[in-house]
Amino acid sequence: MVGHDLGLTLPDVLARRAQEEPGRPALVVAGARELSFGDWDRRANTVAHALIDRGLAAGHRVGLLFDERDWIDFAAAWCGVMRAGCVAVPLSGRLAPAEVRHALTDCSVTAVLHGSGAEPPDVGEWRAVPAELNGDDAPVRRGVTPGALAQIIYTSGTTGRAKGVGATHANLAYGVSTNPRRRKLAHSRHFLHAFPIGSNAAQTMLSNVLDARPAALTLPLFTPARFARLIESYRVGTVFVVPAMAIELLNAGVREKYDLSSVRLLGSTAAGLPPAVAAGMAEAFPEATIVNYYTSTEAAPAQTVMIVDPARPASVGRPSSGGELRIIGQDGSPAGPGEQGEVWLRSPAGTRAYYRDRRLTDDVFKDGWVRMGDVGYLDEEGYLYLVDRESDVIKSGAHKVSTLQVEAALYEHPAVAEAAVVGIPHPVLGRVPGAAVVTRHPVTAADLRAFLLDRLARHELPSRLLFLPELPKNHVGKVVKPRLLDLLGPADAPPPAGST
Repeated sequence: MVGHDLGLTLPDVLARRAQEEPGRPALVVAGARELSFGDWDRRANTVAHALIDRGLAAGHRVGLLFDERDWIDFAAAWCGVMRAGCVAVPLSGRLAPAEVRHALTDCSVTAVLHGSGAEPPDVGEWRAVPAELNGDDAPVRRGVTPGALAQIIYTSGTTGRAKGVGATHANLAYGVSTNPRRRKLAHSRHFLHAFPIGSNAAQTMLSNVLDARPAALTLPLFTPARFARLIESYRVGTVFVVPAMAIELLNAGVREKYDLSSVRLLGSTAAGLPPAVAAGMAEAFPEATIVNYYTSTEAAPAQTVMIVDPARPASVGRPSSGGELRIIGQDGSPAGPGEQGEVWLRSPAGTRAYYRDRRLTDDVFKDGWVRMGDVGYLDEEGYLYLVDRESDVIKSGAHKVSTLQVEAALYEHPAVAEAAVVGIPHPVLGRVPGAAVVTRHPVTAADLRAFLLDRLARHELPSRLLFLPELPKNHVGKVVKPRLLDLLGPADAPPPAGST
């Protein structure tokens, strides 16, 4: 196993890379600009000096509000803030104004750096566009310790108010190497993603740039056609998506329209790929190894990794990077193979924490372990299988229903493009499954129900089916299930339009 230097910080890694390969492209924004390691390092120094000159002290929070077309300015600001010893709070310009204000107020930012098109709220002492900052581009000498807070990411807030998750420099730099012979993704000249700024996936991509062989290629706004076109034109070797993007790529039929043969690695993160979707991606990218990554904003860099395997189509894999995994039963003790319980992950990097929320931190983070909030089980060889989010498990009479299992069955129908399942109120059973589906071509509710009869138990069958033109999602592509509950309504209420 390769050792990990727990004394590294990401600004240190950038400085070394800039010294070794100053002209090498680090980041390319499709249709816009590119940034070399040397320019990135100098621009980060300018930001850091400007913050220090304006009186910001170590530990002060700095909001970073940028649209995805401004990845280059954002990357310079992000590294500059950390180099100054301050704490970066990255936020996407796609967020609603109220969401931005909540995050900036919640962590009491001192300043906000933003893109030229962004309109930050009146929070903090001052606001500026990075290009307007005047500062020296010489190396910054302010000492930054690995154990200091470096970044606060706000969760996607699909089930409530977004929560700030703080990470130290050591946590962010875990697994990053400064050895040129150990560059990641060496088979590629570019790795492609379209993740929104401020998401855990996007911040991981930015960290990956620092020790990867290829340059990061970012698409400001994901569409299947644009994404596939970039793969073809840049001969992209590595691609990262979330399940919602994978589903859109399949539904758009990109395999028949574009040359995707250059892709050797396709990684999906944020949630497990439904087995039918994973199989479809393997067909669409025939030269690629398809990999599932299971983690969370709270758990990173702890994760499980699974090379999609037809023998274990529903598994999300085993721990990587020296991490650990266990299943905890209802009695608080580790569960055996095949026994369901709560999924816990642990990484040698040290845990993250909820910013200024000791009660919630103590509940989720336990002795270096992170409670994932997912129900799952391990097989005899230690592979993890997810049953559902604890909060999503439908308690229907004497039964517990996995929404993931019902969704997976729906995805097997050739007419179903997207599916999401929630527990809707029932006057007798408490909750029963309700499903919203987006279809590729017309299909009746009766046909879907007949199809599911061979795949699900009767208590797992959706009591209500709602046909929608699209599923309600947030800015990172996650389905907003509380909104689905509103659309589906209680089981004993008159069905909404488009449902049966």
